[in-house]
Amino acid sequence: MPGTGLSRRTIQEVGQAMSFKVIYPGTFDPITNGHADLVLLACAMFEHVVVAVAENANKRSFLPLEDRITLAGRVLRDLPNVEVCRLDGLLVDFAKRKGAQAILRGLRAVSDFEYEFQLAGMNRRLAPEVETLFLTPAEQYTYISSSLVREIAALGGDVGEFVHEAVLAALKKRLG
Repeated sequence: MPGTGLSRRTIQEVGQAMSFKVIYPGTFDPITNGHADLVLLACAMFEHVVVAVAENANKRSFLPLEDRITLAGRVLRDLPNVEVCRLDGLLVDFAKRKGAQAILRGLRAVSDFEYEFQLAGMNRRLAPEVETLFLTPAEQYTYISSSLVREIAALGGDVGEFVHEAVLAALKKRLG
């Protein structure tokens, strides 16, 4: 539609947003209540949400990949339009294989934006047909991160208010 700025998506496609499938990728090491909050929000907005659990070659994982997939599945099991699976390969290729129209990324603070914006730009360059969408968690979750949860737990602190009970049990088991 000339003059609207909607060059990549037609008005009809935008109107059918509810039929979108989105990929929510992350290491989820571990999955937190902040992650779950974003998934819940996405479930209300999109027909299908794929939570894609990845390895990060640049970091040593605290929990094994299979445990993180299992925990995400347990935390999100009551959400009927959520699929939890392993993310292999390039994210945009994975999104295309899954038939997703968008990648969902969470922003907790302004400090997240620069990195996420750079990723979104690269993903758009690699796969212009796959959009990147940003959501923010509820205010009570903006300060929660997996790395803070791991650090607090490792130092003997109580992280029960930041994670699901299944994740809390897994952290306690892992830490001995």
